[in-house]
Amino acid sequence: MSPRPTLLLVVPVAWAPLWMPWFEGAPFDVLLHDRDAYDPARIDYTLSFRPPFGLLKSLTNLKTIFSLGAGVDAFLADPEFPNSVPLVRFVDPQLSTEMAQYVVMHVLLQHRHQRDFDAAQAQGKWAQRMLPRKTADTRIGILGLGEIGTVAGERLRALGFPVHGWSRTRKTAPGIESFAGESEFASFLGQSDFLICLLPLTKDTRGILNAKTFAMLPQGAYVINVARGGHLVEPDLIAALDSGHLSGATLDVFQTEPLPQDNPLWRHPKIVATPHIAAISDPRVTANYIIESIALVERGERHPNTVDVDRGY
Repeated sequence: MSPRPTLLLVVPVAWAPLWMPWFEGAPFDVLLHDRDAYDPARIDYTLSFRPPFGLLKSLTNLKTIFSLGAGVDAFLADPEFPNSVPLVRFVDPQLSTEMAQYVVMHVLLQHRHQRDFDAAQAQGKWAQRMLPRKTADTRIGILGLGEIGTVAGERLRALGFPVHGWSRTRKTAPGIESFAGESEFASFLGQSDFLICLLPLTKDTRGILNAKTFAMLPQGAYVINVARGGHLVEPDLIAALDSGHLSGATLDVFQTEPLPQDNPLWRHPKIVATPHIAAISDPRVTANYIIESIALVERGERHPNTVDVDRGY
């Protein structure tokens, strides 16, 4: 009789009560890194978001590595990442919905001047004002037309905004114009009154939100980054805001997390900063996904959400 597989959960020990109950009754053993003693050769699977560099290489009998999120850049940044082991990203329609909600909310808050009205209320001022432009003339550009980008685009299009997207290769999404490749990047940016970044973080997309990109946006454009902090060159954003070329930005992800208290992004009057909460994985949903995924791998099947390590997603 074959031994039960073992899953190593690589999350902070303080999170254990959030995760461990949902694995009760699973057809495999679950160990918590930094709490439970274990033989590295015994580990068949890992579940993590930012595993310590070198850990995965030490687990010599790994069958599959599971990510707690849709992004896998924290895994591939490990110089000793075991490329021969399949890496599977977490896919949950609810996460896509919540990310789309966040994007729509911040587009509408800016488009409808809501923060100006909040400030006027605090001062007891009756301060009516017109929309900066008609909704039908407010162009939404989405960097990354994957699952999340497509859902966000559909929600915004349903509200009357014209939506277009840019990605490495041409995409097909009803009602969303697709731009692709480096040759169409400038044209895409030139018609983006809102620029929303939902790209995977790869060597090609790192730092893509930079001074050159901002300069190609229309005067008064607004930037929303909910992808990865590594996409943004933070000093370039501040310079574009201070010059008046950009009207503002919403950031949910940062180069360093938690965002240090002395980082100027906290206090810039044109920046809304939130603590990486656009969408958070539900432990119960994730546990069910992992239980089903391990069963699939144990049957000898390839997981449909396996990452192409060379592309980075």
